[in-house]
Amino acid sequence: MPYSMTAAQAAGRLGVKQATLYAYVSRGVLGRSKAADGRSSLFDPDEVEQLARRGRPRRPAGAVDLTVESAITELTADALRFRGLDATRLAVTRPFEEVAELLWTGDLPPTQPVPPTQPVPPTQPVPALSTPAAPFARAAARAPWQATPAALAAGRAAQAALPADTLPLERLQVIVPAMAATDSLRLQLDPSAVLAAARSLIAGMVDCLPAPPTSGSAPPRAALTDQTPATSFAPSRPGAPIAERLWSRLCGRRPAPELLRALSAALVLLADHELAASTLAARVAASVRADPYAVVGTGLGAMSGALHGGASLGAETLIAAARGPQDVSRVVGELLRRGEKIPGFGHFVYRGGDPRAVVLLGLVRRAAPKSGQLAVAEAVLAEVRRKSLPAPNIDFAVATLARVAGMVTGAGEAVFAVARTAGWIAHALEAYAGGGPLRPRAVYTGPSAIIDR
Repeated sequence: MPYSMTAAQAAGRLGVKQATLYAYVSRGVLGRSKAADGRSSLFDPDEVEQLARRGRPRRPAGAVDLTVESAITELTADALRFRGLDATRLAVTRPFEEVAELLWTGDLPPTQPVPPTQPVPPTQPVPALSTPAAPFARAAARAPWQATPAALAAGRAAQAALPADTLPLERLQVIVPAMAATDSLRLQLDPSAVLAAARSLIAGMVDCLPAPPTSGSAPPRAALTDQTPATSFAPSRPGAPIAERLWSRLCGRRPAPELLRALSAALVLLADHELAASTLAARVAASVRADPYAVVGTGLGAMSGALHGGASLGAETLIAAARGPQDVSRVVGELLRRGEKIPGFGHFVYRGGDPRAVVLLGLVRRAAPKSGQLAVAEAVLAEVRRKSLPAPNIDFAVATLARVAGMVTGAGEAVFAVARTAGWIAHALEAYAGGGPLRPRAVYTGPSAIIDR
């Protein structure tokens, strides 16, 4: 049997800690296989022996080996799975609330089961729901996702004091601590209390955002679909599905059903992505028993970076900068001449293309095939392909959805933040369940000890 060496045996032979052993796996230095119990790992003795004889693999200056065992998300070179279920399938068959509960508890309602490990190929049509409203109705009928009146009052008042042009993500960074101050039980970290806080927190993040302007801020008429009425869209009712409520805070127009479905899919696709930078930061906070609001606040701070969740804002700006498809070559060329990267393209894990982007872009194309903003996005994709640059990632897909739907500036970041809160809470629950603080060590590169004279 090629994979017969346990993690402890492999680490002992290599003279490293098991965390370093798993870092070798994540970097492609070692292969591994799941044991019969489905949780522990087995290694090939011959491969381990070869590595032991070669010596430890060198790593780039400044690189850090930090691995955490987790049962939440599996990330491979071409797939993303939540608790063993393919995320691209979940995105088109399940509402965000159900997927969040899956991440948190490992349970998925039996209605409309999902094939476990069958991603949606790029050339395959996105599966259709039995009825467009079916998943949203199911979500609304389950456990209540509603913030308390005190939390809503505090969150709304806090963000209302900000300048009018404040981006949605910046408002969320103020809303979360304001809501926390109203929850006297926020340090109760048993699972049932954390789950209740999580539902209230995500609902409050959405419901505390201000309703968008209904005129003067929408993109050109070409950005709208023929199914989108020009009338304003009043904020959704309390208790409505999160996707519908978030739409009402990001867009002043009533959604076409297929665009609302695309937003729901985006929330699912962004719900978790293993140990991304913001999730690692959130998990470190949870490992020292920070409360769920503090965990989410930590994640929001990390995801605001331009190399993380903020990349969608750059992609939105790119699409908005072009006066039409014929202007895309100029816009992309100017970026490249300035030595800048084109935002929303390439991914260090998905070398062959981000499967999340494939699904979301497919949904947007189906929802608004005649959209002028979609035509611009397609021209960007064509220009990037012409220059043999990397494939689009989820940030570009979310930015395309935001522009086609006519959402407020920075809407993509808000979608990312609300969605990823589910993942941060899932990782917090794992951290609360056991283990001590996550405490990496630094490799000191400063001067040697200086003796005072």
